[in-house]
Amino acid sequence: MRIVVLAGGIGGARFLRGLKATLGIGAEDPQGGSSITVIGNTGDDITLFGLRICPDLDTVMYTLGGGINESQGWGRADETFTVRAELAAYGMEPQWFGLGDRDVATHIVRAQMMAAGYPLSAVTEALCDRWRPGVRLIPMTDDRVETHVVVEDEQGRRAIHFQEWWIRHRAALPAEAIVGVGVEEAKPAPGVLEAVAEADVVLLPPSNPVVSVGSILGVPGVREAVAAKTVVGVSPIIGGAPVRGMADACLSAIGVETSARAVAEHYGSELLDGWLVDETDAGAAVAGVEVRSRPLYMSDPEATAAIARAALDLAVELKERA
Repeated sequence: MRIVVLAGGIGGARFLRGLKATLGIGAEDPQGGSSITVIGNTGDDITLFGLRICPDLDTVMYTLGGGINESQGWGRADETFTVRAELAAYGMEPQWFGLGDRDVATHIVRAQMMAAGYPLSAVTEALCDRWRPGVRLIPMTDDRVETHVVVEDEQGRRAIHFQEWWIRHRAALPAEAIVGVGVEEAKPAPGVLEAVAEADVVLLPPSNPVVSVGSILGVPGVREAVAAKTVVGVSPIIGGAPVRGMADACLSAIGVETSARAVAEHYGSELLDGWLVDETDAGAAVAGVEVRSRPLYMSDPEATAAIARAALDLAVELKERA
């Protein structure tokens, strides 16, 4: 079974951990009878202090490799912040982005390799050699793509990086638009289209449908390739609210209601074949999409594995039915 997963950060990473568990894929055995290729979002990427930071790629890598801060869902376990404090003492900006000391090492390696001419996909592969995540992790593109948010405040109407809007302002500034800068000119990274073409099924975890999965699908050629496969998604919205984070603010920015049904309709029946919703949203119906309900809170590893298994089982069922 060859599975492709389009993943953002925390929700995608935890779903992947559950998927690995239900398939019996361990770090020392990346096949285990099945293989998982993860196409990771790079729209959240940002350059700070001369370092290229890839939050979603790193969250997947750390989570599956056993180095994540479990309570946060992002960043390294047992982290310290000496470098951050020293940068602040020098008055270096921005101070709203908290780089941990262990995390900085990853960004230094990435920055040096990219400065030497290696593309992001090759750098990601090299970083994964240490973490052995048990999946093949590929960035959606080697080209520079950054998500910016158009806001209006006391400084007037302007575009700010998604990270500033998300972390510094906690998405409290109403977003007039969300723009993937560079995405229209980007090319899928080597291996992305090939992995999708060879996949038996494609899964969309409960990642942000606008700035995570949406960014990946925005790379020219990716949405068309994915739509040709059997695709099952897991709703990131339960009972009209995001499970975590501020996906509702992103959905509002593009005029989509914060509901499990509306997110499925946003993806479209030409893309989705199946859609898992929580029992709270059991009445949701989407034309042309098989909707199933089950508990969707990833409250513990067992519950997360059960969600991943339900998504995979539905995908296999729909593939066999087609």
